Amino acid sequence: MRCRWASNEYNIPYHDEEWGVPLHDDRKWFELLILEGAEAGLSWDTVLRKRQRYREVMDGFDPQKVARYDAKKVKQLLADPGIIRNRLKIAATISNAQAFLKVQQEFGSFDNYIWRFMNGKPRQNAWKRKLPARTKTSDTLSKDLAKRGFRFVGSTICYALMQATGLVKRPRHNLLPLRATRRFTALGFLFSVTSVYPEPRRVLRPLRSLC
Repeated sequence: MRCRWASNEYNIPYHDEEWGVPLHDDRKWFELLILEGAEAGLSWDTVLRKRQRYREVMDGFDPQKVARYDAKKVKQLLADPGIIRNRLKIAATISNAQAFLKVQQEFGSFDNYIWRFMNGKPRQNAWKRKLPARTKTSDTLSKDLAKRGFRFVGSTICYALMQATGLVKRPRHNLLPLRATRRFTALGFLFSVTSVYPEPRRVLRPLRSLC
């Protein structure tokens, strides 16, 4: 069944066709790594709405081309309203492309590198009431990526990436039919609560990948 956050022309196809499907394509890995970092402080829905423009102005997320972007290209990106115009995030995109190429050289592919953290197969977490924004594995991945020169790869970002790319399986209970809910806000986040499982709306990162 479809998660509650999948509600428009951008996130319904993403939910149905991409989210949680095991990924093994390096170009897609680079794309989602950059988009997850671009989401920091924003909503995933905002990123999805700008995704096509990102592909157009960033050479289809070709890491070899992005790694060679110069000051002129950065200026063009900062002037483009179709993407998230954050100087730090754009600079990180370029340095992350360079780090990405180094990982490919060392491990043969980024895919080979990242699946090592899961011993080569998706992991099924058994969260019931406590639904974390990070795990020990995402902590480990985050530290290793940072050590290799990646930026905007905090543990919360890494755990969202892990769920988006099928490193972590979708929790089955999050796909149950939605029930009557009540909402409340806490620390600026919007939740929907049932008597058994939380059903958060897709607003900000700590809740983004949950149904």
